[in-house]
Parts: sequence; C-alpha cells; structure tokens
Amino acid sequence: MAPLPEAELVRSSVQLYRYLLRCCRRLPPGPIQQHYRHAIRQSFKVHADEDDPERIQQIIKRAIEDADWVMNK
Repeated sequence: MAPLPEAELVRSSVQLYRYLLRCCRRLPPGPIQQHYRHAIRQSFKVHADEDDPERIQQIIKRAIEDADWVMNK
C-alpha cells in the first residue's frame, strides 16, 4: 500500500495524529487495527511534553516512515 498523499503535509503533532489514525482505517478491521490505534495514542501520551521543535520534527518523520512500513507489510 502506498502512503496516504497527505504525508508530506504533516507539520504538527495534531496533523500527525490525524494522519496516523487515517492510516489505521486502511488496515484490516479487528485486533490489528485496534493494536495500532492504541499504540498511536500511547506514543502521543509519552511525547506530549516534548517542546524541542527539532525533536518534534524527528518524531514526525520517524512516525511517517514507520506508518509507511506498517502499511506495506
């Protein structure tokens, strides 16, 4: 599966969160989809206090790469 076309437009954590949840909708329904939705929520809770803009951009880039990998798996 190709990444969603909005991947290059993701610049903020809220945009990333919405992008990742849209990716989850493309996964088969059931436990797999629930697992990744839970993982997304947990990651956002863990990184909620991040305030370094450079680090935030690194996290966004890595999350998109990881989402692409999951979608192609």
